[in-house]
Amino acid sequence: MEKYYFVYILTNPGNTVLYTGVTNDLKRRVYEHRNKVVPGFTAKYNVKKLVYYEVYDDPQYAITREKQIKSGSRKKKLNLISSFNPDWRDLWWEI
Repeated sequence: MEKYYFVYILTNPGNTVLYTGVTNDLKRRVYEHRNKVVPGFTAKYNVKKLVYYEVYDDPQYAITREKQIKSGSRKKKLNLISSFNPDWRDLWWEI
């Protein structure tokens, strides 16, 4: 059975805060953010709207990509999200 790894970006309802993460179970991880299961940045800033994700079959590629996105400017992140999800829909309902 093939395993997948996901790089994802979440935002808050006003689309003002961005959070980039990596996981091997996107549904579970977004559920945890949405329900504030783990205290921290996303719980504090109500970051629970999935607006972007990429899929990889190699964990190292996913981790490298997460670091690349995190090190980029806010403008680059906004452009990345808008090119993938122009309406900034909550993709939770599609995964």
